[in-house]
Amino acid sequence: MYQRQVTFEEAVNSALKKNYFNLDGRASRSEYWWWCLFTIIAGAVVGAIGSFVGLTRILGYALSLFLFLPSLGVSVRRLHDIGKSGWWLLLSFIPLIGTVVLVLWFVKNSNMYPNQYGQVPNIV
Repeated sequence: MYQRQVTFEEAVNSALKKNYFNLDGRASRSEYWWWCLFTIIAGAVVGAIGSFVGLTRILGYALSLFLFLPSLGVSVRRLHDIGKSGWWLLLSFIPLIGTVVLVLWFVKNSNMYPNQYGQVPNIV
């Protein structure tokens, strides 16, 4: 048994369609990082379009508003995957140290056993 890697498309579909604001369950490491890549690409595309039509700020705010809830959900589920409460996201309000701790947790391997937040995601 091993944990199957989530594809880019699966991660984006999961965050936007299936789990738009789902704080329950677990998200694998690959699901979280593919989602992060999608948000970076979406920001670059919206920024380019916005600068072309002169609405960079408005389109950027709209994208941020649209992606906030799925980003929050996938982050909480990623913390659940390593056995931590979603409340640990509040560490991000501590400059530098909080962000470093969260990034270290987000790159950590998944717990390969069921925990209080659910079954191991994507087991083959």
